[in-house]
Order: sequence, then structure tokens, then C-alpha cells
Amino acid sequence: MPDVGAAVGAATDAATISPLALFLQADIVVKGVMLGLLLASIWTWAIILGFSFTLRKASKQSRAFEEDFWKADDIDRFYEARGKAEFPAAKVMAAGVTEWRRSTAQKVIDRDGTRDRLATSMSSTIAAEVDRLSDRLNILATVGSVAPFVGLFGTVWGIMRAFTSIAAAQNSSLAVVAPGIAEALFATAIGLFAAIPAVIAYNRFSHGINRMESRLNRFADGFYATLSRELEAQR
Repeated sequence: MPDVGAAVGAATDAATISPLALFLQADIVVKGVMLGLLLASIWTWAIILGFSFTLRKASKQSRAFEEDFWKADDIDRFYEARGKAEFPAAKVMAAGVTEWRRSTAQKVIDRDGTRDRLATSMSSTIAAEVDRLSDRLNILATVGSVAPFVGLFGTVWGIMRAFTSIAAAQNSSLAVVAPGIAEALFATAIGLFAAIPAVIAYNRFSHGINRMESRLNRFADGFYATLSRELEAQR
């Protein structure tokens, strides 16, 4: 006949290994590790959601801007209407137009110098926009690389505490060992929970940033060619 007392004891022990119970049973060091990793996870997800929206919006706006630009008949009119918007493609165009107007305002135009300044101005703007868009990617990289080791520290500390409990109780039964080992492994789990989304998001967003940079470079090259032809026409 099954031992009812043992079954009840097993159910009680299982209840004490719930995530909340593991946190409450942990000592101050492991609690600090768990709280730090939980905050890092929340911060990571906030960055992921915000960056997803920002990158998607910038990519959509830049794509629509480029399509409309290449359909425009008058660059100056298009610039006055839409060239002062606050997204990457518009800023690249604004940098090119501004430098063009400054360089061609002189009585004697230095064509080679104008070309160099146009290329430099638009390249610098692209670099600035890429830096602005990728501002918080370093946080994802940091969380992705550090969180597992922080969780591992909590794991090592929890296992040390479990062995201390064994020595104090002079008993190596599962009831003595299980709580300490469980809270130790729980710290590792939280570390992985913070790190895995951060690594995936970092790789995905880095790819998106690279695509955006390539698109802006292609747009700048095309715009540079247009201005260069205009410069030749002014001979």
C-alpha cells in the first residue's frame, strides 16, 4: 500500500521548489544575483521592443523617401518639401544639398574639391546615423555575454551553500541538498533567460543596421552621381 505520508511530503517539497520559494529561500548573495539578472532581462526586452519599432520605422521612411526622390523631377523642390525630415535618408540628402549649395555658391567652382566634400559630407552623415541607430546595441551585447557568467556565479554560490548545509546537518539526504542546488540552478536559468534573447536580438539588429547602412550608401552614391553630372553641366 502506498505511503500516504511520503506522498504528502513529496508534494510539499515540490511546492517549496517553485520559483518564488526558491527566491525566498536563497541567501542575500543569490537573491542579489537573481534580482540583477531579472532587471537585466526587463531592460533587455525594453530595448528590444523600442529598437524594433525605431529600426522598422526608419527603414520604412527611408525606403519611401528614396522611391519618391528618384521619381522627382526637381531636386531643389523635393528638398524644400521633404528634405528636412528627421530620418536617415532625408538627412543624407540634406547633407549633400547643403554642401552642394555651399560649394557652388562661389564665383569659381572647384569641381574636384566639391566632389570630395560631397562624398565626405554624405559619408559622415551616414556614419552618424548608423551610430545613432545602433546606440543601445552594446547593452544587448553586454547582457548577452555577461549574464550567463553572473548566473554561473549564483550557481556556484548556491552549491557552496548546499555543501555547507550538508556539513552542518551531517546528512547528505536529498531533502538537505535539494533546496540549495535548486536555487543555484534557478540562478543559472535566469541568467540564460536574460542572455539568450539579448544575443538573438543583437545579431538580428546588427543585420538590420548593416542593411540600413548599405541602403544609405547606395542612395548616397546615386545622389552623388546625380550631383556630379550637374557639376559637369555647369562648365
